[in-house]
Amino acid sequence: MSVSTAGEQHPARSHLQALCTRDIDWQRGLLPAASDDVRPAAVLILFGKLDDAPAVTADSPVSADIDVLLQRRAATLRSHPGQISFPGGRLEPGDTDAVSAALREAREETGLDPAGVDVLGTLPDAPLAVSRHVVTPVLGWWRHPSRVAAVDHAETVEVFRVPVADLLNPANRVTSVRRYGEHTFRAPAFTLAGTDTLLWGFTGVLLSRIFDELGWAEPWDAAREVVV
Repeated sequence: MSVSTAGEQHPARSHLQALCTRDIDWQRGLLPAASDDVRPAAVLILFGKLDDAPAVTADSPVSADIDVLLQRRAATLRSHPGQISFPGGRLEPGDTDAVSAALREAREETGLDPAGVDVLGTLPDAPLAVSRHVVTPVLGWWRHPSRVAAVDHAETVEVFRVPVADLLNPANRVTSVRRYGEHTFRAPAFTLAGTDTLLWGFTGVLLSRIFDELGWAEPWDAAREVVV
């Protein structure tokens, strides 16, 4: 797959593009391994320059003008109800690859114009054991941001752009604790600045691992736990 070089050469974009050439062990981010009976899926992890939502955090290891696109899933969904997630979903017969699937799902869920997205590359597949998927993360840079909003409220109830500097703020980092029967699952998570919203689970693990790999993360207190 060719990598686009169009658009503004922001330092963060260069770092993200370089990340696509490296291997990432998602198990180090505490993702449980998936079973053999899995279905392929893809998510779009879309970064860009902030527009009208400035970061609250003053000091950060990454430029304060970078954000990431997220959405809140409907509480009525069978899988991951009410959670914050990246746009994405299962590969369908018309999709040529994970990139086309991620862009299609992002357009269907958020209304974004894929023509304004530069695909930087893909990251290694990550297991999503709870719903038996193996997910290809597609990294993108929003060269020409377009209007976004929840398209189908039966699936997505909110679409928003979150400043990366706020996510990296140690005050907004916690460990989520989820109990499945006799098993307890702990993983890195984020609180969204100025709200009581928790970004946890698969999306939280991927973002945390990406920030670690990029060298953007700051030391934070993993002993601060939130039960979900």
